[in-house]
Amino acid sequence: MGFDQGGGGGFGGRPPREMHKAICAECKKECEVPFKPSGDRPIYCKECFTKRKNSGN
Repeated sequence: MGFDQGGGGGFGGRPPREMHKAICAECKKECEVPFKPSGDRPIYCKECFTKRKNSGN
């Protein structure tokens, strides 16, 4: 038995990403993003980001 985590989990020499809380600009749900929001650009949760990307905006 090894450390097979199925594609990640902090192994491999890279520290886990620091997550920051944010509010989605579209659905207003609280979400976490892997960067510190600067306040000058809207933040989207994973679902809204995917919807926007797929719609071509």
